Amino acid sequence: MSSAAPTAPDAAPEQAFRLADQVNRRPRATRLLAAVRRHRADLLAALIFAALAGWLTQGLWPDPGARTLALNPEDQTLYEWFLAVDARALLGDFDLLTDRLNAPDGVNLMANTTVIALGVLFAPVTLLLGAPVTFALLAAANLAGTALAWYLLFHRTLHARRVAAALGGGLCGFGPGMVSQTNSHLHMTAQWLVPVIVWLVIRLLRASDPGPGTPDGTGRTRTSGPDRRRLFTSAAGLAGAVTAQVFIGEEVLFLAAITLLVMAVSYAVSDRDLARRALPGFAAGMAVAAGLALLVVGYPLWFQFAGPQGVADGMFAPAYFSADLSSWWTLSPLSVAGSDESARLTTGPAEYNTFLGWPLLLVAAVCAIWVGRRRLVFACVVAGLVMGALSLGPEVVLGGTRTAIPGPYALIGGLPVVDGALPMRFALAVLPIVATLLVLAVDQALRSSGRARRLVPLAVGVALLSIFPTPLPTTGRPAVPEFITGGHWRQCVPPGGVLVPVPLPTPKEPWPMRWATAADAGFGVPEGFFIGPYGRGGTAAMGTFKQPTSALLADVARRGDQPAIGDEQRRQAARDAEFWGASCVALTDDAPHAESLRATLEQLYGPSTRIADAWTWRV
Repeated sequence: MSSAAPTAPDAAPEQAFRLADQVNRRPRATRLLAAVRRHRADLLAALIFAALAGWLTQGLWPDPGARTLALNPEDQTLYEWFLAVDARALLGDFDLLTDRLNAPDGVNLMANTTVIALGVLFAPVTLLLGAPVTFALLAAANLAGTALAWYLLFHRTLHARRVAAALGGGLCGFGPGMVSQTNSHLHMTAQWLVPVIVWLVIRLLRASDPGPGTPDGTGRTRTSGPDRRRLFTSAAGLAGAVTAQVFIGEEVLFLAAITLLVMAVSYAVSDRDLARRALPGFAAGMAVAAGLALLVVGYPLWFQFAGPQGVADGMFAPAYFSADLSSWWTLSPLSVAGSDESARLTTGPAEYNTFLGWPLLLVAAVCAIWVGRRRLVFACVVAGLVMGALSLGPEVVLGGTRTAIPGPYALIGGLPVVDGALPMRFALAVLPIVATLLVLAVDQALRSSGRARRLVPLAVGVALLSIFPTPLPTTGRPAVPEFITGGHWRQCVPPGGVLVPVPLPTPKEPWPMRWATAADAGFGVPEGFFIGPYGRGGTAAMGTFKQPTSALLADVARRGDQPAIGDEQRRQAARDAEFWGASCVALTDDAPHAESLRATLEQLYGPSTRIADAWTWRV
């Protein structure tokens, strides 16, 4: 018998209430400190990832407005303009068809990689500090956030040791393809929702599986059935994550979906019992998720493909944007052991997607063999081979030479939606697959007591060091005119009106778009850098055709010669200004051949007016 004194029947509840009250009265700082202690290892991983991301993008931080990524400044200009337009949602001035570029026709934001969700989320930063600051923050945050999200998935879902999970997360967030895409492709580096989507799919699968069942004594096997509540919550969560990713980067979502489909089929082949048990519930959950997501994204997707200024096909030639087979075992020029000579194996510095290098490929292959016959390993290997093969495009290229050997991509090329994804970007999906294999191997080694406990982590570490990235090259850029930054543009352009910068922006020289960005997209600009329909056929193209006056001014800016201006040119200039809906034409002293341009504009539109550091013409 217990020697404790008897207590009243209601003593236990009273003690519980008193304990709860004491906990609630604990200072918030104490509770916060306790939470930090519980998650200090995860916080340490987050700090390391953030520090590495900040180090890689360090060139932007001294002055984001005056610095730019040296390897792809055109796209940075475009994305900063996207962020400025997205931020106007906070001001109640936002539409999927914006009139702030390509006036008067406008630009279909869904048909462009406008990272709408990120732009709206960071709108306060953009409006307070400027789009260049938001761009720099996102460039770093996407790397660190992606690494942290994969780390948490590996640790909490695969139950891998934190060291193994951190190595895998680091590869996912800072692998060659991710660092390369950070050269202005925010829509491709914002992959921190992909691990969330993977986790929700796994959760949906587990909720769909009633288990093998138990005998009931009559020769039959009873199963409990799927967990319907968990099934629905997982489907709803998946719908939310997919919806958010649509408004961040559809191409990343497409690549994730293809990869998960290949892995699901591979896993089902290796575990047919699980497939038979879980398929009905899993299919129902995916249908619910798709239905819920379509309620939100259905209209925007229709708008993207069939709405005004929308495009129904891709504009990038798959044959040109195909990965060179030899680039797979080559080290990226942006890694410590890489060489600039290998840059010839891809289309540009933002597309080093396949450059994993032979050390990492070799170690990953050995790890896959050493880990053993796990169904997850089998699914990863199959998915990695499929996505890697698709990256080769419709025709295999080896060392810069076309081999005339058809690639697997030829089987799906031309299908709807597929054309919108560049073949070489299929390789980005291989990065987390390789990371998963390394995580499984390192975790298994750390749980063993033999020589593998040291050899496997050492081999993985050496392989990862071979692709360790270097800081992204940056350079200075001209300051935006005081005419814009000081708000003087409002003297000749009403809010929402059209300002014509001279020369006008083009995809190759989009620099005048920085004027609109600095003004928080407070005015529209004709022509510019964007994706839209071109000509009567509506074929997808970059930019649009020039009006005669725009072409004339571009020629003056390029050559410096003053053309002969007559009544016909003046009438055409008036027609073009009317077509654009322009209120004002502006020229700054730092424009190429500024004196020739000013003389030409005065012949077209009459005497100029000096406002701050710009010559202006009201039209």
